[in-house]
Amino acid sequence: MKLVIKVGGSLLDNADCRAVIARQLAEIARKSELVVIHGGGQQVTRFLGEQGVESQFVGGLRISDEPVIDAVLKVIAGSVNKRLVSAIVAAGTSAFGLSGVDGPLTLADRKGEELGLVGHPGATDGQLLDLLVNAGYLPVVACIAGDREGNIYNVNADQMAVSCASGWRAEKLFFLTDVAGVRDQAGRVLPHISAEEISGLIGTRVAHGGMQAKLEAAMAALRSGIGEVIIAPGHHPDICSRLLGGEALGTRLSPGWVPERGATA
Repeated sequence: MKLVIKVGGSLLDNADCRAVIARQLAEIARKSELVVIHGGGQQVTRFLGEQGVESQFVGGLRISDEPVIDAVLKVIAGSVNKRLVSAIVAAGTSAFGLSGVDGPLTLADRKGEELGLVGHPGATDGQLLDLLVNAGYLPVVACIAGDREGNIYNVNADQMAVSCASGWRAEKLFFLTDVAGVRDQAGRVLPHISAEEISGLIGTRVAHGGMQAKLEAAMAALRSGIGEVIIAPGHHPDICSRLLGGEALGTRLSPGWVPERGATA
């Protein structure tokens, strides 16, 4: 089975939590074909703040000029990526850290002038991921991508995970985050969610910001052929094996609830 797991940057900010996640990823990689995608926005915001740079966002996306891209390269492709790779190696599995720029693994297009150097990931080279996995490595991908003109873009990690899962033809995609799952208007975690429910949550602003982006990414993944998407709490003990075992944690989405291509969610 091909599985992509996206790990939110907040789950990697603490050494103990990072080690717990790394042990789970290492265990899965010994049994299944696995690719890991990670973010690191929280760490970038802190790094920029230490440099006296205030982070600005539009629609949940960080406005990215050259100094911000430099910070993203240093923090997400640098310290966050290498610390996770090191933790996975310490857990007994060979891991290979890279970003969308390398290869190139993932090509991106610029999203718009107001966001600066923010990109939307397009095609991901699934053969490169197969090459690494078949050679015994666990690919650990930072959410950065480029184009063929040499530009480097800051990319939303959820969108990066969808691009990698689609290009690699993964069967499942897990989003490990710092919340319990998708909540309804009453604050209850929804064990399953339909396209109609997603539309309602977004339309009424119950799901907004990061959760809206995650739901839209999940829908895009299902439309691309991914068999199942789960949004789940990464802090739960043994979360990965429990999800693979079918335990009802977080929120599950599957293709039966996806609208026809071109419909809005």
